[in-house]
Parts: sequence; structure tokens; C-alpha cells
Amino acid sequence: MLSQAFAQAVNHVMRQEGWPLDHLKPLAGRSARFSLMPLDLTLTIAETGELAAAAADAVPDATFALTPPLALRIVAGDEEAYGEVRVEGDTDLAEALLFVAKHLRWDAEEDLSRVLGDVAARRVARTGRDLLRWQSEAALNLARAFSEYWTEEQPLIARAADVSGFVSEVDRLRNDVERLEKRIARFQSRRDAESPK
Repeated sequence: MLSQAFAQAVNHVMRQEGWPLDHLKPLAGRSARFSLMPLDLTLTIAETGELAAAAADAVPDATFALTPPLALRIVAGDEEAYGEVRVEGDTDLAEALLFVAKHLRWDAEEDLSRVLGDVAARRVARTGRDLLRWQSEAALNLARAFSEYWTEEQPLIARAADVSGFVSEVDRLRNDVERLEKRIARFQSRRDAESPK
């Protein structure tokens, strides 16, 4: 039910722009799962390039995993957040869907003009854009605050620098162990060569 409602909303916006449908048509029949705790949406690309709720037993070709703070950053318009989405599976499908998600823009003014008329729609859309800009900034600030809290105050998430340092230390330790093993092997071979038979 939720997958179908989400697909209809996204399809409406894609039909307004047109190009996303052409971009997704070559991927018809493939499915993607979007996991955002506690929600899981699985969508399939139709022959027209539109999205539809996947069958209950559908095995996704690609999986996108997002945390709530990451989703907030994406909604707020943080372009860097897309690079932090954990993606598994079909890379062509993943790249195409991420490209559409980054560049898809809803023309709310056009939809409003059908209901309110052109002048009122323009005013409402301008007010809405101002409100969304303010909300986006607030959401981005909130997401950054959560991220900082979870990495600094209550470390649930490792900082990239910490992970990089840990990986470097593991590499250094592995190299030291390999050198030690070679020394031991040389020592062992010398001892075997020098020992009386």
C-alpha cells in the first residue's frame, strides 16, 4: 500500500519532467528495495519507465539502505548525503535511480495552478519555496547535529578519520607480523642448516 502510494507520487513528478521515464525504460523489470528503518519499500520499474509496487515475493536487484539522519540530509538537499547511502546489488540500476533522485524536481506551481489559478499558484509556490528552504536548512542543521552527537558525544557512528586510522594500524600490524614471520623462517632455516645431523 505504502509502496504503491510512493510510486504514484514519484511517477507524477517523473511524468511532469519526462526525461526520468526515458532514463529508466532500459531498466524495465528490475526491482529495488529502499530500507529506511522502520520502512521497507520495494519498487519495480515498468516498461514505461514508471515505478510500481513490486510483488510481495520479488527479490530486489538493488538495495538502498538509509538511516533517518541521512534521509533528513537528502530531503534537505545535501548532495553529499547521496554518497553515504549504502547500496548493494546491481550497480547500473543503483546509479540510474540515484541519478534520477538527485535531479528530479517537482513543479508544484503547475499542479497548484490547475486548482487555484496561475496568480494564486505562483504566490503559494513562492511561499512554499521559502518555507521549504527554511525547513531544509533546519533539517540539515538537525541532521548535522545528530551526526555530530552520534560521532562525538555518544559514539554510535565512527568518524571517517577514526576508521581510516584503524585501517592503517591494522595494515601496519599485518606488515609487522609478515616481517616477523620471515625473520623467524630465516632464523629457523639457519638453525636447521647449522645443527649437526
